Amino acid sequence: MKILHLDNNHPLLVKQLEEAGYTNVENVTISKEETEAIIADYEGIVIRSRFKIDKQFIDAAPHLKFIARVGAGLESIDIPYAESKGIYLISAPEGNRNAVGEQSLGMLLSLFNNLNRADAQVKAGHWNREPNRGVELEGKTVGIIGYGNMGKAFARKLQGFDCKVLCYDIKNEVGDSYATQVSLSQFQEEVDVVSLHTPWTPQTDKMVDTAFINAFTKPFYLINTARGKSVVTKDLVAAMKAKKVLGAGLDVLEYEKLSFENLFTTDGNSNLPEPLQYLIEQDNVLLTPHIAGWTVESKIKLAQTIVDKILQRFS
Repeated sequence: MKILHLDNNHPLLVKQLEEAGYTNVENVTISKEETEAIIADYEGIVIRSRFKIDKQFIDAAPHLKFIARVGAGLESIDIPYAESKGIYLISAPEGNRNAVGEQSLGMLLSLFNNLNRADAQVKAGHWNREPNRGVELEGKTVGIIGYGNMGKAFARKLQGFDCKVLCYDIKNEVGDSYATQVSLSQFQEEVDVVSLHTPWTPQTDKMVDTAFINAFTKPFYLINTARGKSVVTKDLVAAMKAKKVLGAGLDVLEYEKLSFENLFTTDGNSNLPEPLQYLIEQDNVLLTPHIAGWTVESKIKLAQTIVDKILQRFS
């Protein structure tokens, strides 16, 4: 089987596939149009998020047996059309779930203890203890939306903090010993923290908007390590101004492009959307560049997961 690799990944991925007898071609700069011109020669693709694999692309690949995405989601692929052509789709949420769980916890603890603000103030020569008095996770109710690989990993990290963990998911009976599954109404009534762990789908697109936020009984902290387009940023800003949202840890933003490349222009923060500019200026907001699943260890785990799934299916 001949496989085209369209992104850089851990070397073990190509090495182990070669050892298993597969032919591997790496071209990490080729454009979508250039790929469509040669893809008929290949039976497999390994990609992260460089471009969308749509109907036009799939029609140019009559011999394609699988598409493997080295990441958690498959939203960059026309899933129904690919499956209608008998193409096997592979993703690797097992590979970076631990990294996502750890970053979610880190963001939450930082927000609760004002670490971002306190660090900046001390470095600026200010010793403000009382204004930086934190709150404890003990006794709080943490709510997880989307209880798959990522949500479960976060719930496991919360063990030992003596907090209550609830989850909400469109699938039934996904709760476990780490999180109790509840209805959305109960979820919105009880939680102090909302952590998103959902894939991007039409259902989750713009899910967190003004109506959604206002349905919560208590003000809450928001953590989003899932997909940026699930949160309407201007509505989040309005909720923060109204103290409905007490703080936010955002690893993803709705303004990101498909391939998650640089959000900023060469001249820095100029011409940024007004809601994003507001978030940048707040000391109760943590912003990171889509790195929740981006660790030294997860790079290895993601590659190994893809290899294992390819070999399991086609060997």
